[in-house]
Amino acid sequence: MNASTAAGTVVYAIGDIHGRFDLLQALMAGIEADAARRPARHRQLVCLGDYVSRGADSRRVVETLIAAPPPGFTRITLRGNHEDLWLRFLDGDLDAGRHWFDYDGLDTLADYGVAITDRSRRDDATVAALRDAFDALLPSAHRGFLRSTEAGHRCGDYFFAHAGVRPGVPLDRQAARDLMWIRSPFLESTLDHGAVVVHGHSIAESPQLRPNRIGIDTGAYRSGILTCLVLDGRSRHFLHTG
Repeated sequence: MNASTAAGTVVYAIGDIHGRFDLLQALMAGIEADAARRPARHRQLVCLGDYVSRGADSRRVVETLIAAPPPGFTRITLRGNHEDLWLRFLDGDLDAGRHWFDYDGLDTLADYGVAITDRSRRDDATVAALRDAFDALLPSAHRGFLRSTEAGHRCGDYFFAHAGVRPGVPLDRQAARDLMWIRSPFLESTLDHGAVVVHGHSIAESPQLRPNRIGIDTGAYRSGILTCLVLDGRSRHFLHTG
């Protein structure tokens, strides 16, 4: 597919941040410098989800995404599987909390001030107490931000989702869970999805360019490399930290 963005629109798609506020700051400086060199009527920042966990500054990442975007930009924040687990945990799903904790969700709780004395305890009473403490400490603006995140976004011939899409299902009928969680069926598919899918979720050392998808999760929390895909009409290029 000879894909293009919507007319007059440049898109900056940012991969999985995972609490690396330092990298987000550095990348945004690069994005603003790049945008200053590009004539465009519309500039979109599309954040692909997984803003929290694993890195040291989940709270500051969320605060940055709540704040107004740079002048001249609109920002679309998609929901990743970590935000999905966070919301389900807040809504009382203790198993979702345990699942999240297996992937460093406790780091997010600690970043919001929750006291964690034993990271190995996962009984119902302990997990429920952590949930209650987190709920009490979470600012309402952060809760509202989480609930405002979207499952997918389209611009021209590109479709953006955290994890990918279910092959063979029209884009307007995709299940939100697949958009946040799918892996192998999507990654291994050679089908035309009706748009080029830009996604994170599945870590690779460098961006993955395929005819039907572009993966930009370069494992920022451990590699120090946070990737941005720049789409301007029919052109593509990448910005990176590190």
